[in-house]
Amino acid sequence: MISRLIKIHLVILLSINLINHTYGQDSLYLVDYNEIITGADQIFKYTPQLKNKKVAVVANHSSLIGKTHLVDTLTSLNINIKKIFCPEHGFRGTEDAGKLISNDVDLETGIPIISLYGSHKKPTIDDLKGIDIILFDLQDVGTRFYTYISTLTYIMESCAENRIPLIVLDRPNPNGYYVDGPVLQKEFESFVGLHPVPVVYGMTIGEYSTMVKNENWIESEDALQLEIIELLNYSHNMIVKLNTKPSPNLPNWESIYLYPSMCFFEGTIMSVGRGTNTPFQIYGHPEFKIGDYTFIPQSNIGASNPKYNGVLCNGFNLTEYAHNYNSNPRSLNLSWLINSYVAMGSNNEYFNGYFNKLAGTEELKEQIIEGKSEDEIKKSWQGDIDEFLDIRAKYLIYD
Repeated sequence: MISRLIKIHLVILLSINLINHTYGQDSLYLVDYNEIITGADQIFKYTPQLKNKKVAVVANHSSLIGKTHLVDTLTSLNINIKKIFCPEHGFRGTEDAGKLISNDVDLETGIPIISLYGSHKKPTIDDLKGIDIILFDLQDVGTRFYTYISTLTYIMESCAENRIPLIVLDRPNPNGYYVDGPVLQKEFESFVGLHPVPVVYGMTIGEYSTMVKNENWIESEDALQLEIIELLNYSHNMIVKLNTKPSPNLPNWESIYLYPSMCFFEGTIMSVGRGTNTPFQIYGHPEFKIGDYTFIPQSNIGASNPKYNGVLCNGFNLTEYAHNYNSNPRSLNLSWLINSYVAMGSNNEYFNGYFNKLAGTEELKEQIIEGKSEDEIKKSWQGDIDEFLDIRAKYLIYD
């Protein structure tokens, strides 16, 4: 194990100048995850701070160094990990979205696992008793309603309140190449949106954490000792093909690429393919009258009781759209949502109570009901997006 870590360190040193690609401003590049050197990979930058300390780790199945879990790597180096905190979907990343997860013990190491989901989203004083430092390492996907940045926020608050240093191991944002969507309004704050940012905010989790701290979006921010272990060989002009699925229903880069636009369907009567092999790449409904694709949702890992379980749905498969990523606009696609609303007969029951939380505003729903075009809707966002871009620019680490 030690020799392998030394090899990783040598690769890092050699690659700083050798793999520093220059990316054009007008083209996107699909990049394999292995071309990026993550914060976790750079173990010699953060393990000195962990020596002789009682460490807590915020991690899940995506917290990898190569094919080895971060926790296993650190314990092999005699780092004293006392607790593991895990986000939505659990430590192994197999639980349904929204499912309450109980505390557990990691069978490999015997380390207690504390769930940060359900009613217990923020570590308590008792949870942090005796902890000297916290290491945060989760693979985010760059959308406001993906809850890992909410978990990050609560970890930051707890660290500030308890004077515990926090190290964030940065990872690439596979949707980090554009900014779009309505900016969250305060009255719609929830675990799927805590901050006044657009749906797609174009920042890595390390950049985002710095923004949260310095924009005073947490309590006691001045007391937070925050360190970011930065990525190497990463650009915001990349689409990064992840080497592991960040959650059960984002199994591949196509689903992650489509997720920012498709997740709005979660606030409607439409299915996004949970319970199939292509979640967030397809959408449909049993009574949908248009479309050229059929699917039947069925119980599987991460979707134990999917919407329209066992019922034939008619709709569309957008996988080919994802494959044309370099010719697609760098923006959310609202046409699928608008067209399906119209095709379902502008049903008053089309939207559910979750939609406004996902959108972060009630305006988007009203605009669709009023028959506004996609261009009209997007123009209404632009002023708020421009203000956010000014804030974002202060915290960007990468080109």
